[in-house]
Amino acid sequence: MSYLTFNSEKKFDLVAIGRLCIDLNANEINRPMEETMTFTKYVGGSPANIAIGLSRLGMKTGFIGKIADDQMGRFITSYLKKHEINTESVITDKTRAVTGLAFTEIKSPEECSILMYRDNVADLKLEPTEVSEEYIKQSKSLLISGTALAKSPSREAVFMALEYARKNNVPVFFDIDYRPYTWTSEAETAVYYNLAAEKSDVIIGTREEFDMMEKLLNLEESNDQVTAERWFSHNAKIVVIKHGGDGSIAYTNDGKSHRGGIFKTKVLKTFGAGDSYASAFIYGLMHDYSVAEAMRFGGASASIVISKHSSSDAMPTVEEIKGFMETAEEVLQKA
Repeated sequence: MSYLTFNSEKKFDLVAIGRLCIDLNANEINRPMEETMTFTKYVGGSPANIAIGLSRLGMKTGFIGKIADDQMGRFITSYLKKHEINTESVITDKTRAVTGLAFTEIKSPEECSILMYRDNVADLKLEPTEVSEEYIKQSKSLLISGTALAKSPSREAVFMALEYARKNNVPVFFDIDYRPYTWTSEAETAVYYNLAAEKSDVIIGTREEFDMMEKLLNLEESNDQVTAERWFSHNAKIVVIKHGGDGSIAYTNDGKSHRGGIFKTKVLKTFGAGDSYASAFIYGLMHDYSVAEAMRFGGASASIVISKHSSSDAMPTVEEIKGFMETAEEVLQKA
């Protein structure tokens, strides 16, 4: 069964909006950041990684965002163009904002952390008037990410994009991507995340992220099923709740649930898994995979990326994912 309808006549398969930043991944692994001396530079930011992942899978993607007028901003634009991501809606900031930085620490495969610098960053300066309805109309789908909701005017720009998507029947994917250090409070986060989720067709997040969104509701009891049904009362068709090493569960608005497992791999680091999962899962849905097949495809992509140093550079091709699925051991989640 197809839960979403994508207009095949559109120019883009997906347009993403939000964070464009730089990842600086530790070269010295198995040690704390205090002892790390060198890092490798990559393009980062959840929506950027997902757009890059989809482009690597052969999809036509575009981006709505703002970059700093500096060397790092130019590096980001060059990288997107190199990977055939349309940048006509990527705007250069003129207020002397800077490029956001994310330093990663790899103490062990299980213990990784990210130190982010997000003060006065260009991506949060995107204005609502800089979001083009015509650009969104040209896409089969829109991807929004939670970090872009953390500050104004970026917050309003995302809601403008959501309004244009709903007006023009463009399905919306919402990757929750909760980063607590960019928000003032959990209450503020929950309010804006809930407002965005109400306008979204597919919501993807961890159990912890959905718990954060439900804190203001005073629910007597909540579980995955309760969470999914709440969003089905709005616009959602699919709700994916991730449980880390225990896999994920996707609920659909026809009352069905689909369980996804993980593929065993040699884990280097944990970050990047969610973005690679989302890009491959979206690819599957847009190629008429069943929900279960799309989840499996996403799980394989995630396992590939966590075995490599980068997130954006490690995004696999369709052939790489299919080849990995043929040889890797799959562990299914228990009912």
